[in-house]
Amino acid sequence: MIPLLLLPLRNAMTKPDFLQRSLREKAIAVLAIVLGGFVFYTSFAGPFESLIQRAGFVAMISTLAVLMYPLFAGTRWRPLGIAIDILIVAVCLTASGYIITNFDQIMTDLPLAGPLDIALAAGALLAVLELARRTSNAVFPTLVLLSVAYAYFGYLIPGQFGHRGFDVGYLSEIVFLSDRGLWGMLVNVASTTLAAFVLFGAMLLHSGAGQTFFDLSARIGGSRPGGAAKIATLASGFFGAINGSTVANVATTGNFTIPLMKRLNYPAAYAGAVEAVASTGGQLAPPIMGTAAFVMAEIIGINYWSIALAGVVPAFLFYVGVYVTVHVIARRGHFKAVDAKDLPDWRDALTLERIAPIIAAFGGLVFGIVNGNSVELTACYAMIAMVVAVALTRTLSGQSPARVLNIIVHALEEGGRGVVIVGVLLVGAQVFVAMINLTGLGVAVTGAVLSLAQGQIWLIALLMALVCLIAGMGLPTSAAYVLVAAVFAPALIQQGLDPLTVHMFVLYYAALSVITPPVCLGVFVAATIAQAPWLQVAMQTMRLGATAYVLPMLFLVYPGMLGTGGPVAIVHALVSGGVFTLSAAHMLGGAAMKGGLLGKFVWLVPLVLALLPGWMPTIAAAFVFAGLFLVSQAQAKAYDRQTLVAAGSPA
Repeated sequence: MIPLLLLPLRNAMTKPDFLQRSLREKAIAVLAIVLGGFVFYTSFAGPFESLIQRAGFVAMISTLAVLMYPLFAGTRWRPLGIAIDILIVAVCLTASGYIITNFDQIMTDLPLAGPLDIALAAGALLAVLELARRTSNAVFPTLVLLSVAYAYFGYLIPGQFGHRGFDVGYLSEIVFLSDRGLWGMLVNVASTTLAAFVLFGAMLLHSGAGQTFFDLSARIGGSRPGGAAKIATLASGFFGAINGSTVANVATTGNFTIPLMKRLNYPAAYAGAVEAVASTGGQLAPPIMGTAAFVMAEIIGINYWSIALAGVVPAFLFYVGVYVTVHVIARRGHFKAVDAKDLPDWRDALTLERIAPIIAAFGGLVFGIVNGNSVELTACYAMIAMVVAVALTRTLSGQSPARVLNIIVHALEEGGRGVVIVGVLLVGAQVFVAMINLTGLGVAVTGAVLSLAQGQIWLIALLMALVCLIAGMGLPTSAAYVLVAAVFAPALIQQGLDPLTVHMFVLYYAALSVITPPVCLGVFVAATIAQAPWLQVAMQTMRLGATAYVLPMLFLVYPGMLGTGGPVAIVHALVSGGVFTLSAAHMLGGAAMKGGLLGKFVWLVPLVLALLPGWMPTIAAAFVFAGLFLVSQAQAKAYDRQTLVAAGSPA
C-alpha cells in the first residue's frame, strides 16, 4: 500500500515524459516534487522548529539549484564543474545537518564558534553566494561579500561609516550559529509564507487558470483599437500577479503577446515595451504581489493582507495608466483591433471547468482570511479548494482521476522549481541584512542622507528613489527591495512617515528597476522576443511606464493611496491619482490637441494640479482634465473624418 502523500511522486516517476527525461532532469523533478510536498505539508500542519525548518529548506533548495544550474554545463570544463557542484552540495548538506542536529544547543546556549563552525560558516556562505550568482548574476553576491568585508574591516574606515570591526569567530557565530544569518528571518519567510504562495500560483496556473486569464483578456481588450496591446496589458497583469517575476512573466506571456502585436504591424520595439511594462505591474498587484511583499510583511511586522490591501489603489492606477496610454497610442497610430474570428468564445472561457478552480481558489483565500488563519495556511486552504474543484469538474466532464493527479504533480514540481531562485537569493539577502544591522551602516547612511537633504522629505524621497533604481539594476525585485530597505528606509521613517508607506515606496522603485536602463533584465528579454534593439524597447518602456515612476511619490501626499486615513482620504486619493494618471496617459500617448508642441503639454495643467494637496486643486484638476478630454475627442473625430475623406470614403 503506497501512502497517499507518495502517490504524486510515484505518478511523476511513471509518466512517459518523466521516463524520457535525462537523469539530471529526473532528479530535478523528484526533488522539486519533494520540496513542493514539504511546502504543502508545513503550510497545512505548521512549520517545524525554526532552525530545523530553515536548515532543511536550505538543504533542499541548494541541492536543487545545483541540479538546475550546473556549473560549466556544455563546456570542456564540465568535469571541474561536477567536482565543484558535488562540493557545494556536500557543504550545504553538512552545514544544514549540523544545524538540525544541534539546534537546541544553538538556540539555548549560543555557543562560541570553533574551527569547524568557522569552516562550515565560510563554506556555506560561499556556496549560497555561488548559487545566487548562477540564478541571477554576480552583482548580488558581490554586494553580500562586501557587507561581510565591511563588518570585518570596519576599524580601518575613518569617519561616521567606520566601526570597531568584528573578528572571524564572531562573524561566524552571527552567520552560522544564530538565527540572524543563513537561517534568519528572511529564510523563514522563504520557507513558509513565500513558498506557499509560489506553490499556490503554480497550482492555479496548472488548473487551467492561465488559459482562462488569457482568454478573458482577449475578449475584454482584443476587439478595441490596439487590441493586441490591450490583451498583453491585461494578460501580463493577471500572470504577473501570480508568478511575481517580471522576467519570468515576459518570457512566458511575451512569447504569445509580442508576436501577436507584430503580426498586426505594431512596431517591434513598442510591442516589447508593452509586455515589459505590463509584466512589471503584475508583481505589484494583489492578492499575491510578488515575493518582495511577503518579505516586507516580515520586516515591518504587519499582516501580509494589510500590504495586499495597501496595494489595491496603486495597482489599479498603474494599469489604468498603461491601458489608457496604449489606447491613446492606438487611436493616434490607427493600430488594428484583433479580428473577431481570432478571439476566443466567451462560452469557452466561462465554462464551469475553467472558472470553478479560480472561484474555489479565491474562495479558499477569503475563508482563510476571515478565519484569521496564517498566510501560509490560507494559501493551503486555497490549494485544497482548487484541487477539489478541479477533481469535481474534470470528473463530471468525463476525464480520469489520473488527469487530476497529473495537475497536482506538475504543480508540485513547478512550485518546487519556482521556490529555488528566490529562496537562494533571500538566504544571501539575510546575511546582508545581518551585516548591516551588526555594523550600524543603516544608521550611518540615514544620518548622511538627513544631513545632505537638510530634513527635506521630497529630497530624501528622490534620493531614495534614485538609489532604488540603481541598486535594483540587474537584481530580482525581492533582492533589490531587501538591500535598499535595510540601508535607506530608516531615513524616511525618521521623518515621521509611516513604515508601510516608506516600504511600499521602496518596493515600487525596486520593481521598476527591472525595466530601467541601462541594466533592465525585463527589457532585455522583451527585446529578444520582439527582435528589436534593446535601447529602443527601453525608451518605449520608459514612455509607457512614466506614470508608474511618479506614482510612489503620491504615497507621500495622499495617505489614502495605501488605504489609510479613512474613506474620505481613499476617495481623495483615487480621484487625484486617477486625474494624474489619465492626464499623464494622454500626454505620453500623444492625444490629439491643437497647438503643436504646446498642445501636447497642456495636459500638464491637470497633472500638476492633481499633485497638490487639498480638495480644491483636485476638483480643479478633474474639471480641467474633463474639458481637455472633450476637446481632444472632438479633434480626434475630426481628424478621423479628414482621413476618410482623403482616402475617398464618405465622411
